[in-house]
Amino acid sequence: MARLIEQFQKLPGVGPKTAQRLALHVLKRPEAEAQALATALIEAKQQVGLCQVCFHFSADPVCEICRNPNRDDSTICVVADSRDVIALEKTREYRGKYHVLGGTIAPMEGIGPEQLHIQPLVQRVSQGTIKEVILAINPSVEGETTTMYVGQLIKPFTRVTRIAFGLPMGGDLEYADEVTLARALEGRRDLD
Repeated sequence: MARLIEQFQKLPGVGPKTAQRLALHVLKRPEAEAQALATALIEAKQQVGLCQVCFHFSADPVCEICRNPNRDDSTICVVADSRDVIALEKTREYRGKYHVLGGTIAPMEGIGPEQLHIQPLVQRVSQGTIKEVILAINPSVEGETTTMYVGQLIKPFTRVTRIAFGLPMGGDLEYADEVTLARALEGRRDLD
């Protein structure tokens, strides 16, 4: 049981108590359910890789989004990882293609531009068919560094925009930090 708890603790966002709860839950369930969970984990690890075009997770060489003929081929939204693709897809607002960098530039962690999928993005954009690249990278120090670096590389080829940042729905102005408020003002747009 200690080994099971230890393995659950390695998952992101899972602390000791949650790991213990998960382990106890698995042990209480029928063996067939535990086997199904183990099989699903192993199969996902063996079958899911990265799309050869956008680097989003995919069980196929080219992901469903890149293969979809109804998506706008002239727009690419650049994100740090696949979680961002999933979040943007939930909005059902964006109809273009994606490019997943695989992280952000983080020199303190030994992650430079060469460890990310930046060169394939430059190659995609340099072909001349892309009308706009939207940078949708989190506004952290690493995210800002990555946004500036990628933006400078692809600006010679196409229009480069970034998503607006600001206040969340239900957020109070008095509790927002200065950077968030400044971004909210910068990202303002006309009232419909």
